[in-house]
Amino acid sequence: MVQRRHRGIRHLALRVTNLARSRHFYEQILGMRAVWEPDPDNVYFSSGIDNLALHQIPQNDLSTFQPPGAQFLDHLGIILESPEAVDQMYQELAPLIPPLGGRIVQEPKQHRDGSYSFYFADPDGNVIQALYEPTISRIQWVNEQP
Repeated sequence: MVQRRHRGIRHLALRVTNLARSRHFYEQILGMRAVWEPDPDNVYFSSGIDNLALHQIPQNDLSTFQPPGAQFLDHLGIILESPEAVDQMYQELAPLIPPLGGRIVQEPKQHRDGSYSFYFADPDGNVIQALYEPTISRIQWVNEQP
C-alpha cells in the first residue's frame, strides 16, 4: 500500500459554459469568495479550506461542446455538521437555486450508511451533494472560520 502523502482533495476545477453565471451561482449558493482572477476566463475561489476553479470553455469551442449523456463525475460534496444543518441549508437554498440557473436534484433523505443529504445541480448540470456524514462531519479544521 502506498503511504498517504497528501492532505486530501482540497481543489476542484470545473469547465463552464458561462463563467459569469457560474461565478454568481457559486458565490450566492456556496458563499465562495474569489481569491484570484488571472484573466476574464478564469476565477479561483476559496471557502477558507477548499479551492474551486472555474474555467470558461473558449468561445470557439462552445458551439461544438456537447456534454456527454453520462458524465464521469457523479457529484461533488460539501460537508455539513449535522442533519439539521442539511435541512436548514435545503430550506434556505431550494428557492434560490432555480433562479440562478441550477436545480434541485433530490430532496433531503436519510442514507443507509447513516448519512443525510440533498443534491442540487449548478447551471452546467454538475451535481453537488450537501452532506452530513457521521465520520467526516465531526472533523475540525485548524483554520476553520466561524
